[in-house]
Amino acid sequence: MSTLLGSVPAEEHTKAGHPENARRVEAILSVLEAEGVMPDLVPIEPVPATQKQLTLVHDERLIDLVRLASNHGGGLLDADTYTTPASYDQARLAVGTSCLLVDRIMEGRATNGIGLIRPPGHHAEFDRVGGFCLFNNVAVAARHAQTEHAVNRVVIIDYDVHHGNGTQNIFYEDPTVLYISLHLHTPFFYPGTGALNEVGAGSGEGATLNVPLSPGAGDICYRLAFKEVIIPRIARYKPDLILVSAGFDAHWSDPLAIASLSLSGYAEISRYIADLADEYCDGRLLFLLEGGYMLEALGYGVLNVVHVLTGRDQVNDPLGPTPQSEPNITNLLSQLRVLHLLS
Repeated sequence: MSTLLGSVPAEEHTKAGHPENARRVEAILSVLEAEGVMPDLVPIEPVPATQKQLTLVHDERLIDLVRLASNHGGGLLDADTYTTPASYDQARLAVGTSCLLVDRIMEGRATNGIGLIRPPGHHAEFDRVGGFCLFNNVAVAARHAQTEHAVNRVVIIDYDVHHGNGTQNIFYEDPTVLYISLHLHTPFFYPGTGALNEVGAGSGEGATLNVPLSPGAGDICYRLAFKEVIIPRIARYKPDLILVSAGFDAHWSDPLAIASLSLSGYAEISRYIADLADEYCDGRLLFLLEGGYMLEALGYGVLNVVHVLTGRDQVNDPLGPTPQSEPNITNLLSQLRVLHLLS
């Protein structure tokens, strides 16, 4: 079976001097070409999201806000989140392509896939943009899988260094989507949400699992979090589909964060996730791009994901390990095991 590639570089959704720009996807594609893996991927033609798809998780007023801002020439929607004249159309392409990737995987026409899409999405809430994000790609993809393919249980794993407050907000009371986020959680670090006691509410209580990490968390911390908390939680949930909000800004070289993952550590995480998909949902797995602003780390991070998805036992890590020591997360993991009934 094949691995799909959906690419939405969104060249026209770029603001001068902003870290979230078209060079990100261009850098990724350059590495994939140089390393010779493009023939292993089956490209799909990007398609725009429909209004019906967008309203699966967003208020129509938010959709209108993005459309009108673009139609009036663009501008800032908040301190960090911009639009250009093309942003509405480009954001619709990112969402629509995510849904098309889900379609192909759920129809059995591919085993797995990766969406190199922008603008990113996991900070976009039901009625609010934020954190460079206009529409929530992974959230729409999850709900699309449920409404169009009768998927009962979706797991979203978010390893962007910033907490996916938008995705959490959308599914906070929903037991049919297990949202798992590993992120830095420290004073004044965006967005400030994602504490370990944010576990969901109502019928969704227990279906949100936050792993709030201290600055400097890297390969050791992420490995322990997966082995002691995340893998057991997913094993109990038994998903039909796994989606990944794949942010590469937890790499030790990223300019917007203070985490310590290496490219080898990212590859290890990807392997854990692929093994979970193989065990519980016949390999059905989709990675969707979120953050990552050091272009070399971003390009090679995605390359290693492609290696995993295409069955290559290979890791490329030209940047090496972090020069920092990591925090001790023993107490955090103990609290999480108790909180989520894993011990």
